[in-house]
Amino acid sequence: MEPNHIYQYSLLNALMDGVSETGIPVSKLLTKGNQGLGTFARMNGELLFLDGKVYQLQAEGNVREADEGDQIPFAVSTNFVPQHTLHPTLPTKAALDTTLHTFAPHAKNLFLTYRLTGHFTYLKCRTVRGQTYAHQPLSELGASQSVEEYRDVRGTIIGFRTPANWQGFGVAGEHLHFIDDGRGRGGHVLELEAGEGEVEMGVAVASNVHVELPTSEEFNEASLATDDEGVKKVEG
Repeated sequence: MEPNHIYQYSLLNALMDGVSETGIPVSKLLTKGNQGLGTFARMNGELLFLDGKVYQLQAEGNVREADEGDQIPFAVSTNFVPQHTLHPTLPTKAALDTTLHTFAPHAKNLFLTYRLTGHFTYLKCRTVRGQTYAHQPLSELGASQSVEEYRDVRGTIIGFRTPANWQGFGVAGEHLHFIDDGRGRGGHVLELEAGEGEVEMGVAVASNVHVELPTSEEFNEASLATDDEGVKKVEG
């Protein structure tokens, strides 16, 4: 892949409709760049793709390295090459928006991709436990998600910022997954805090997006309507 081109398999709206039985194998995602995020079959945990390895972030904060044959019903990835390096102070997750606007004030309707590494004062992460019945929508899984809090932890956050008008294609706004340096803890980031000089943040603007849609009967029978409130509730 060319630097900072985005590859995405399927749509967030498909997950909202519970379309997650099959997808692409991990081995294929590994050819689509050097960082990404998503989920696994039946939405069993969160996915983090980092430098040649794909990790399954599981309930209670556990982590396993995924097998090459594991199925991925939704993922977004890129061959990340930072265009600028920042050292932001992040008192809240919302402070990311200010930081990104400072980096790219004229990119409101473009994608941004980034990577934060270093020491985090506080992180609140969630992982979905997976479907309990076929086609269970993602919005329902939020009620039983596993939520973990980490303090004074070192690790990496992979992030994508999707423009607001692309809600349903992906998660509009910030979408972040975390894994610690020991590869033993992680999840979808709900809240974060990092002090001055504690993290390094590489950022790039992404204006080229390639979308691969499933051809399964399950996907083609889904309504794929955008549930804005449901997305905000489950994605934080």
